[in-house]
Amino acid sequence: MFGNDRTQMRRFFTEAWRKACTGEELIPLERMVAETIRQHPEYHALLEAPDSALDKDFLPDLGETNPFLHLGMHISLQEQIGTDRPTGIRQLYQQVVLGAADSHEAEHRMMECLGKMLWEAQRENRMPDEQAYLRCIRSLAKK
Repeated sequence: MFGNDRTQMRRFFTEAWRKACTGEELIPLERMVAETIRQHPEYHALLEAPDSALDKDFLPDLGETNPFLHLGMHISLQEQIGTDRPTGIRQLYQQVVLGAADSHEAEHRMMECLGKMLWEAQRENRMPDEQAYLRCIRSLAKK
């Protein structure tokens, strides 16, 4: 979405949320971001204080979850499902939803597969393995 500019990406999220909270008009991507944020009330206070959020490092070693990464993974999944890329993910998503409480929970389940695929690609310095990713999601659909 923004390349490697962490601050610019985070500012987009905080600004989309600010605009949504004040009733300003949103472009489609801002609407998607704001709706995703709306589903995560645990992040609202942080996003409403962008000065402290833009430069913060979230350290998993200290049990911290990076809300921007989490929200960004939701957006990535929604875009993948919307475009059916990789091919077949939309149908697999629909199957995962059947076994989940709702679409949001289904996305959370699928995020494990997305995170694993990205982590393995980074660790092995290679492109993400879409087929392994789809196999992981397929295994969720069978549960």
